[in-house]
Amino acid sequence: MWDKFITDFMSEMHPKMWEMVAQSTWETIYMGLAATAIAVIIGLPMGFLAFLTDKGRILEHRTAFSVLDVIINIGRSVPFIILLIILMPVTRFLVGTTLGTTAAIVPLSVAAIPFFARLTANALLEVPTGLTEAAKSMGATHWQVVSKYYFPESLPILINAVTLTLVSLIGYSAMAGVVGGGGLGNLAISYGEHRNMVYVKWISTIIIVAIVMICQKAGDILAARVDHR
Repeated sequence: MWDKFITDFMSEMHPKMWEMVAQSTWETIYMGLAATAIAVIIGLPMGFLAFLTDKGRILEHRTAFSVLDVIINIGRSVPFIILLIILMPVTRFLVGTTLGTTAAIVPLSVAAIPFFARLTANALLEVPTGLTEAAKSMGATHWQVVSKYYFPESLPILINAVTLTLVSLIGYSAMAGVVGGGGLGNLAISYGEHRNMVYVKWISTIIIVAIVMICQKAGDILAARVDHR
């Protein structure tokens, strides 16, 4: 039985296949990091605005808050596999194709932006209101309150939010393999499932789990280092 396992494993996992595994691993990391970066760039200010325009906040604005809240909630509610299909025309317009890792970044980013925006708004809820009240009483401007109090105080939670977003996108990137998005998910489907190469599926799964665990551990360490509370 052991000899058969070794023989089957070696027949499937030949040098060319290991090259494909390495390439797919890089594609998965690339998609996750790129989409996370876009989510942070757009979702962070969106989350701040959603929080700051809420009732009782320094930029209270009912209309602005309602619009942002609806956008965030709708964006978080659409299942990713449906979002992949809905955004195909947009992806084709922006990238020129709906296939490949770069094309997959478009729906991944769209899915991650409202998700991270909500995490940002929730992180800001953890900031003690006494700090901001004290800052305003000392004549701090709105920008100073945000940059000197809200952001530093919420930074550890924001780092955890970035980590959670990245981990989620690694999983979503595997789902993008259904439509030829590249990465380990695409490898597992194209070779592991369609060509019945069982070991390819297992190795792809193990690598995805390892990437997630490494990202989570790195995020936890970084959050702990910046947490001075």
